[in-house]
Amino acid sequence: MKPVPHFPRPPLSLIVDDLPPFGVKLFVGDAEAAADKGLLEKNDIAIVVNCAVNLDINYASEAGVADQTPNGPFRNYKLGLIDDDGNPATMVLAGYYLLDGALRQRLPNRPTYPHRRKGNVLLHCRGGRSRSVILAALYLHIQMADRFPTLDSAIGHIRKARALHPDEWFETPKPMLIEAARFAARWIRRIEDEKEQSAHPAAASA
Repeated sequence: MKPVPHFPRPPLSLIVDDLPPFGVKLFVGDAEAAADKGLLEKNDIAIVVNCAVNLDINYASEAGVADQTPNGPFRNYKLGLIDDDGNPATMVLAGYYLLDGALRQRLPNRPTYPHRRKGNVLLHCRGGRSRSVILAALYLHIQMADRFPTLDSAIGHIRKARALHPDEWFETPKPMLIEAARFAARWIRRIEDEKEQSAHPAAASA
């Protein structure tokens, strides 16, 4: 097996500053960045998506209002990808809709939903070099297709923005995750076409 190279990179990297649908900033980072509440607050992070399985970060800060469970300082979502073979083919597809849902959710004005603001987004995994990179690339490719017309163009942009060294590109992101994202992109287009046809049945049948 080829040894895993280790190159220095920042814990947190700005990928785009106009992420749809609300024009917020998208960051990709590692577990160190995700666990640093001060760093997240400094960058106005409102949504954190943990892409890694078996990586749990305790954000609990104060008791919840209704059930006395602790609240974190932002909305926290978890996908749980393996950084290798073993993910079902649909998991990256699920990750796309998890991220899209996190951005588009309209939370009720109740004490049990304390974090409703539309701030910036952090995608992270353990090293911020594979799982979070592929989910960011897929989302950019679908949502910002004018700037990232191919998945490869989105990956290339993130590799540079994330300061990933060319010698590690063979696994940043892992090849099986890239193929899963290509599969996901095809299905997202089908799903979105079906949604459009359902919303405008007359135009679809014309």
